[in-house]
Amino acid sequence: MTLVEVRRGDGPVVLGLPHTGNHVPDDIMARLTPLGRTLSDTDWHIHTLYDGLLDGVTTVRATFHRYVIDANRPPSGESLYPGQNTTGLIPLTDFDGEPLWVDPPTEADVAARRRDYHDVYHAALRAELERVRARHGVAILYDCHSIRSEIPFLFDGRLPDFNIGTNSGQSCAPEVGAATAKICAEAEGYTSVLNGRFKGGWTTRHYGKPQDGIHAIQMELAQDTHLQSETLPFDYDPTAAAKLRPHLRDILHALQDIAFTLGETR
Repeated sequence: MTLVEVRRGDGPVVLGLPHTGNHVPDDIMARLTPLGRTLSDTDWHIHTLYDGLLDGVTTVRATFHRYVIDANRPPSGESLYPGQNTTGLIPLTDFDGEPLWVDPPTEADVAARRRDYHDVYHAALRAELERVRARHGVAILYDCHSIRSEIPFLFDGRLPDFNIGTNSGQSCAPEVGAATAKICAEAEGYTSVLNGRFKGGWTTRHYGKPQDGIHAIQMELAQDTHLQSETLPFDYDPTAAAKLRPHLRDILHALQDIAFTLGETR
């Protein structure tokens, strides 16, 4: 089983895909509740949605499910959103606050999965960011995510369609967030927010060091922008995706252009 799929490109943009995988080893699956075994909190079809939008892009995709361990959470287990409902390094509940485990993970389980999965994903991602930065002088990490548009346990009301996170401007140069926000704001029929409920996960916050030539931005898409339904079986909606993909293409191309400009100034 390949835990991390890397597709290496020669451009300055790297796509992170930590939550599209659905592999759960049999021994771990057996410990999940029937609800947990549905794997509902997957970023369904996100790798398909972004496929082919930018020539030369590098992609790093975890094939294991976030219930095994969440590759977008701090390895320390600390909360990214203190005081708010969220899920942890190995989620104990789903996004609705419902228990996931018949036999919850132990401290030993956490340590083993951190070593065998979390560390493996981030070693691959780190290697690609460093390779891209060495080639271009900068790298832009675009972390790809999706979530149901309405989850009362996590947030009030309905999410905007585009949820852009730059750790409140700390994870990238200002023009990276501004260009992304402008394209989203001008996308007819869609709503957007910059640094709203989702400001970027651990990946964005950890790697986004613009002073060192690595810029990171997270995009959390509402799933009804590209799925037929936000409930099982979470089928892909080719018509909705065809409407959305040009805006995502514009974002990636804009980030590539910004990367080339930033690289010339280093």
